[in-house]
Amino acid sequence: MIKVNIITDRHFKVAAVDKRIYGSFIEQLGRAVYGGIYQKDSPLSDEMGFRKDTLGLINEIDVPIVRYPGGNFVSAYNWEDSVGPVNERPARVELAWQVVENNEFGLNEFMDWCKLAKTEPMMAVNLGTRGIDAARGVVEYCNFKGGTYYSDLRKKHGYEKPHDVKVWCLGNEMDGPWQVGHKSADEYGRLAWETGKAMKIVDPSIELVACGSSGLMMPTFGEWEAAVLGYCYDTVDYISMHTYYNNHADDSADFLANTLNMDDFIKSVIATCDYVKGKKHSKKQINISFDEWNVWYHSNEADKKIEKWTKAPHQLEDVYNLEDALLVGGMLITMLNHCDRVKMACLAQLVNVIAPIMTSDNGAWKQTIFYPYMHASRYGRGVVLKTITDSPKYDSKNYCDVPYLDTCVVWNEEDKTVTIFAVNKSFDEDMAVTCDLRQFDNLKVNEHIVLTHESLKAENTEINPDNVTPKESGATSIDGGVVNSVLPKQSWNVIRLSY
Repeated sequence: MIKVNIITDRHFKVAAVDKRIYGSFIEQLGRAVYGGIYQKDSPLSDEMGFRKDTLGLINEIDVPIVRYPGGNFVSAYNWEDSVGPVNERPARVELAWQVVENNEFGLNEFMDWCKLAKTEPMMAVNLGTRGIDAARGVVEYCNFKGGTYYSDLRKKHGYEKPHDVKVWCLGNEMDGPWQVGHKSADEYGRLAWETGKAMKIVDPSIELVACGSSGLMMPTFGEWEAAVLGYCYDTVDYISMHTYYNNHADDSADFLANTLNMDDFIKSVIATCDYVKGKKHSKKQINISFDEWNVWYHSNEADKKIEKWTKAPHQLEDVYNLEDALLVGGMLITMLNHCDRVKMACLAQLVNVIAPIMTSDNGAWKQTIFYPYMHASRYGRGVVLKTITDSPKYDSKNYCDVPYLDTCVVWNEEDKTVTIFAVNKSFDEDMAVTCDLRQFDNLKVNEHIVLTHESLKAENTEINPDNVTPKESGATSIDGGVVNSVLPKQSWNVIRLSY
């Protein structure tokens, strides 16, 4: 059995968790909207067409913020197409995913859905084919009280009160050659600066996210962030990060080691932000919106066979297994351990499209990755404590000194709870873990939740939706304030304690 010691102290804190770190993402892509969160004339939907089954699962997660409408989709999107009477909205050739978008579901429908989902909107503006004028117009439509063209147009459309959208993304992945309206760092940085200024004149209370690199391996990574922030540092509040991991090589040990890559990525972006801060002699700190992250690769081959110019095809519908859930758990832990700078994040996406929730015409079910995401959102509110993990390590194809344990400790002083999130990455051995928490008086174990399966490739499907589900474990005890636990091999663990 592997033996690990978690060293932590209540007086040494990373930061308070911004609940928006548990956000998600909905794009007009595949069945994320049509057949996912919205399905008109379905017995599973309410009178507005919103799927009640998916809403129930989303509420179970407690998703605090949802990014919309993209994603690649936004870079050729006219927001005006998506408002007003549905029968008057134009159908458009959608360039990003090469489908037809009829705009039946649009901006106001999304705002209505957000209220039912008990979440806040994070809107993105088109800086691919459009710019300052369209961006200031949509902020006026959403946030201005009245007495102007766009605010009165909103009222005409049946929305007397402003939507009051507080977070706005300045385009999407503008460093990517695949993006409609792809730009150089100088082109984008200046446009983001000027667009952000105009948007904040309309509503000074909003927060803005500038596009960072689309991934750590982009050839312009680092130089892009430095150049973009060189222009818009004083205007924006966050810079975005995006990353997806795959296991095409079917090398599970290397796959789970990708948390080291994510950790390096975050540290590099923080260093670049602080370099620009120092260069500008600024007192302002730019934080991170990790607004696209997930595992994505299972659907790649199937997506190549999709017929172009259809509506809401089965696109990017990854079916996730246990090892995907373990990596998702590790990625959540990685972001939590950087919550002093990672303030927002969006699991991409929420329903059907590389998502924790899947649907059919018969109902909705939870994928394996649903569980670590839900557990972190529900139990990971509070302050993250700094931890040192005394863990054995392994080497994989692309990584050296990979700890067998990924972990973080969250202290919620208001609820008088301490939660340990942990992933045992060993495929062969259980792990004996100790953690000295004597600083918390009268500590007791509330529950130890374990997600595991004998097979790393075990999946949840519509036919077998409960194949991989959390179980209660009796393998955690406390002796004199010291927590002793056994984490099963290849497992995601949530140890909930109270005092």
